Amino acid sequence: MRSLNDIHEEYDFLEGDERYRLLIELGRELDPMPDALKTDATLVRGCSASVWVYPTQESGKLHFLADSNAAITKGIVALVISAVQDKPAREVAAMDVTAMLAPFDLKNQLSSNRTQGVPNMIALVREHAARLADT
Repeated sequence: MRSLNDIHEEYDFLEGDERYRLLIELGRELDPMPDALKTDATLVRGCSASVWVYPTQESGKLHFLADSNAAITKGIVALVISAVQDKPAREVAAMDVTAMLAPFDLKNQLSSNRTQGVPNMIALVREHAARLADT
């Protein structure tokens, strides 16, 4: 997965529909999430599309699997995941992911339907990280 900085460099260079295409591409780059993990426990609440996020932990680092039934929403969750992927749980729990995503200005780039679930995606990722940091 690309780093958030690399994604932002490309995103900043693009305009309009090209930014949508980049988000869709990011969604396609996510590791596949088995259907068995798409449960009520991994479902992100408050999104207009269905979004699932599942954490795994290996060698003290979190690795998230995520999916959505909508291409752009899947790209948005990929953007969120790129900020936290393969970092220690304690670090992820303390991160200000909202601030990290601020340069993308998603609220002004995408419809409110597409961005309404972003805070819930971030909250779920941080909740998973906090729970795993305590184990």
